[in-house]
Amino acid sequence: MAFPAPCSLCGEELKEPALTGVCRLCWASLEPWRGPACDSCGLPFASERPGDASPALCAACRSGEFQLDRTRSFSLYSGSLRATILQLKFHRRERLGKRLGGLLAQVWDEMEGELAGKRAVLVPVPLHVSRQRERGFNQAELLAQGLAARLEKIRGGRVPQVDARSLGKIRATPPQTGLSVSARHENVRGAFAALRPERIHNKKIVLVDDVMTTGATLSACAQALRSAGAQTVCALTLARATPEFLDTAVGSAGAIVDDIGSGRS
Repeated sequence: MAFPAPCSLCGEELKEPALTGVCRLCWASLEPWRGPACDSCGLPFASERPGDASPALCAACRSGEFQLDRTRSFSLYSGSLRATILQLKFHRRERLGKRLGGLLAQVWDEMEGELAGKRAVLVPVPLHVSRQRERGFNQAELLAQGLAARLEKIRGGRVPQVDARSLGKIRATPPQTGLSVSARHENVRGAFAALRPERIHNKKIVLVDDVMTTGATLSACAQALRSAGAQTVCALTLARATPEFLDTAVGSAGAIVDDIGSGRS
């Protein structure tokens, strides 16, 4: 990147070299969600009232829709975080991936209860081979690598390993954007499979992805992993898209999922 250059988010001139193309102030604006959330899937609540229940569960978790033991997201899919994810995925800013993955370390501790006693394996949500060839990389794998590197730096010792080869997307699917919840689940039904079941059996798995919307993709991945004998399947995503929190910078429901076909979860 030539220097000086504008920040890819705010447009202000970079005051110092930034390989990610994002200025210091914009990075500082990427903060984790600290409000009330579902105890199981991490869905942010718009009010404090759901937190009065014990456990505080969203409607989807009360009905048992997800195939996951626990899910957490770093923050809402809005504002600077949404813009940064789109830069990563559609402007080939691969360097952003690992740095964004490092943000997931801030919510890693919330997974400890399900992961106690055995080192976890980080499994990126895979792309179909045709989609990965088109994009040139899998953003979920970059996020997983960034998370593992950050945990090693701040914790040392035994950190989760990244396994990007044991789960595959065996069927290309249309984008999830615009589909109903039921259609999203049907769209990805049977689309994922454990390619190396022996590396999944009796393991504690943490799926890693960029955005969770309805959880259909993550649940389909979890089902494939459980069929291969996974002991526990949790998920970490960088962002959570929900109609409860529209992106005011966009001002429409288009902020809930990528309007250019990237919404897959």
